Amino acid sequence: MKLKRRQFILKLFLGSISFLVLDAFWLETYFVEWTEHDISDSPSNKIKAIHLTDLHLRSIKSVHKSIADRINKERPDVIFFTGDSLERNKYFPILQDFLNLIDHKLPKIAILGNKEYSGRIDKDRLKDVYKSYNGTLLVNESHIFESKNRKINILGIDDYVCGYPDFKKAANNLDPSLATVILNHCPAYREEIDRLSQPLNLRPYLILSGHTHGGQITFFGKPFFTPFGSGNYVKGWYRNKTSNMYVSKGVGTTVFPIRFGARAEASIFYI
Repeated sequence: MKLKRRQFILKLFLGSISFLVLDAFWLETYFVEWTEHDISDSPSNKIKAIHLTDLHLRSIKSVHKSIADRINKERPDVIFFTGDSLERNKYFPILQDFLNLIDHKLPKIAILGNKEYSGRIDKDRLKDVYKSYNGTLLVNESHIFESKNRKINILGIDDYVCGYPDFKKAANNLDPSLATVILNHCPAYREEIDRLSQPLNLRPYLILSGHTHGGQITFFGKPFFTPFGSGNYVKGWYRNKTSNMYVSKGVGTTVFPIRFGARAEASIFYI
């Protein structure tokens, strides 16, 4: 009887370990959680945007094909890429392979992350690649996006950790009558955006960030580690009187190819 009990406990223990390994190396990494957020002010004429961040592209895997398939089915008005798409120049063909999976007609707006800098990515080449796929790379720049007889401001901020973020430069000549969406890789720069927005009488409609990977490895909801540039932000919504920021857990991984308690994420926003 004691032997059977020990065997049961052993099997339960080994089964639990197997599930945790399966979850960390496969389920949370390759099965993307799609979140939807309707922040529009009206019931109709909404701009539909898909947010992708931290792709860390090294090869095309099933997760990337499933993301592209979902994008093509959703038919968004625009796709936002908020940095860390590439880590090395040798992966440019992989980025092109991924963009080839997505309908070329869909507009894309991208910014840089710290990995584009640490990997010494050729920014001119990256700008040309996005342009060839109906995309725009913004580095401390603004862009008026038009869709469904509406216009919104899109601000692309340079990376906080390795770049030179300049919100004032990006907001120069901004039309304050339009809703403003800010693409900002590192959420820690949000405080500076809020501080600089106030004298400009600007209330950012939405700030989209990544960088944190949702902690990538968490225990009881608490991240084991978040990279410099995360600040006090990990994942999800952060709201105050000045701005609303959403921090995505992102798609890829860094250092270790695992996720635990921080499932890969792509988001749909209705603006």
